[in-house]
Amino acid sequence: MPIYEYRCRGCSKRTSVFVRRIGAPVSPSCPYCGATELERLISRVAILRSEDDIFQGLAEDVSLDDVDDSDPKSVARFIRRMSQRMGQPLDAEMEAQLERMEAGEIPEEEYPSEGEEG
Repeated sequence: MPIYEYRCRGCSKRTSVFVRRIGAPVSPSCPYCGATELERLISRVAILRSEDDIFQGLAEDVSLDDVDDSDPKSVARFIRRMSQRMGQPLDAEMEAQLERMEAGEIPEEEYPSEGEEG
């Protein structure tokens, strides 16, 4: 039982239409303006994967081969790529660190030096 998405050619609003069978004839109309000229859209699809599948895909897709650990820009690109592949957004502090790295800076460790108190 699919749900098809359409965009109205009259008012440009999007709407979803529930269909009982795949391939059944559909004559949608816009619930906003009543127009019957709607354009069918390609919908996004969600695929549920286990954590193991995600990490296996990361191991295959993202390697460290092209990362130069002495180049902060290269490391920042790798971190962003991993974040996107894992679907995990970066927090504001990490974003700030990555922006510094993309500017060519090497972030200093935020740990106290010997003899300093933390």
